[in-house]
Amino acid sequence: QVQLVESGGGLVQPGGSLRLSCAASGSMLSIYHMGWYRQAPGKQRELVAAITSSGRINYDDSVKGRFTISRDNAKNTVGLQMNSLKSEDTAVYYCNAKLPAGTNTLNYWGQGTQVTVSS
Repeated sequence: QVQLVESGGGLVQPGGSLRLSCAASGSMLSIYHMGWYRQAPGKQRELVAAITSSGRINYDDSVKGRFTISRDNAKNTVGLQMNSLKSEDTAVYYCNAKLPAGTNTLNYWGQGTQVTVSS
């Protein structure tokens, strides 16, 4: 199993930048598919960005060109660089790790970190 802890959230003005980090322990992150999700009040949790164990990346259309997901397997961390932030980016951001296990997929979540974009 793996334990995930997010950090880096906070208050930022529109157009600003913020970097989130997800620190993992208990397992080697290199074998996991990693993702950042977010959940705004009254909304479903949605995938923001994902990076597979082999390094393939995909983004939600709403963040393409603004956000960058990365992983540092040596440090067992996953980052999310967020630029040109908009008010609609306001949400709790969660780190997620997935690992196929037979016909099932193990799924782990961090506690979340609040990102607020406001002037």
